Amino acid sequence: MNPAGRWAETSAGIGALLLASGTLLCCALPILLVTLGMGATVAAWVSVAPWLVALSHYKGWMFALSGAGLLTAGYLLFRSGRACPTDPRLARLCAVADRWNRRVLGLASVLWVVGAFAAYLLLPMRQWLDV
Repeated sequence: MNPAGRWAETSAGIGALLLASGTLLCCALPILLVTLGMGATVAAWVSVAPWLVALSHYKGWMFALSGAGLLTAGYLLFRSGRACPTDPRLARLCAVADRWNRRVLGLASVLWVVGAFAAYLLLPMRQWLDV
């Protein structure tokens, strides 16, 4: 595979990680803190970073964009026809890069799932269970 293809995979994985982390900051973490009874912490946090309120108004778009980023990164990483070079040194570097790309994508996916659970399911579940 050419170096430009590897760069696209790496940058897509890192971009997906940043987008998934953004969903945690804007939407999931504040809801989780309020659910746990730490509303004053969220109020202090919003007074320091008021842009979080603007992001939370677009929670659906944030999750859709980050989900699309994760799907794109997954497609680039797991598509068929990818091959590492035949040179042993380059093949070893290619294998290391693939391993790290998979780890970053996995971490980003976990962050996205945790964020989606906290943003969309945690509070309704708590209300349903009457906790």
